[in-house]
Amino acid sequence: MADMNDNREVVLKTDHLCIQFGGLKAVDDVNLEIKKGELYGLIGPNGAGKTTVFNILTGVYKPTSGRVYLCGEDITGKAPADVNRKGIARTFQNIRLFGKLTVLENVMVGLSNQIPCSVFESVFRLPRHKKSEKECRERAIELLKVFNLDEYKDHLASNLPYGKQRKLEIARAMATNPKLLLLDEPAAGMNPNETQELMDDITFIREKFGITILLIEHDMRLVGGICEKLTVLNFGTELAKGETDVVLNHPDVVKAYIGE
Repeated sequence: MADMNDNREVVLKTDHLCIQFGGLKAVDDVNLEIKKGELYGLIGPNGAGKTTVFNILTGVYKPTSGRVYLCGEDITGKAPADVNRKGIARTFQNIRLFGKLTVLENVMVGLSNQIPCSVFESVFRLPRHKKSEKECRERAIELLKVFNLDEYKDHLASNLPYGKQRKLEIARAMATNPKLLLLDEPAAGMNPNETQELMDDITFIREKFGITILLIEHDMRLVGGICEKLTVLNFGTELAKGETDVVLNHPDVVKAYIGE
């Protein structure tokens, strides 16, 4: 059956993406195409190259060969800060919050690149800075409400329960107003109730903000429950790709990954 959404804009495209460390090809000829609004999964065994792909997409690594395109623009090899400004935000397998800042302040950090003030205006707290800071605070609180974290806004991030820290990291990433959100094992360390809540949150923000999401995950319940399409990596190469149900039942995928 033809996909009725085939005419959607391609948000992320990788063209023959490769990276080599010494004699090891960590990623070899990976070709992703993710359309606007899709919830796409990147799965595979440990060491398959999934996080390495994320690091290439976000500018942490420069590919040995191949290109990365965001909404048609070549962003290959750009610095992480530039990639973020172009519209890619990410979370990490190991939570990276500012533990000594409050929940609200963490989200305001994500909004900081959208404050239209000079250093001079900020240092001397001139009227435009005060106005921008007030607007930033209001926007941060609105984002916290989306994730049901507004009641914790004055708590230190390090004092939040684990599941809520995960949600806060996603909220902070969303504060950068991304076109593409990368989630690196968002359910890692979560209990089943937290995982279900996370699934609901991811689905909700995709629908509310119309955002495109690419996630790495080992929890097959989560992957099967929310991802529309998948690419499976094994030893840095594509093992299978396509509709989620088809890929998860692919004999090679079952043998190399799920069967474990």
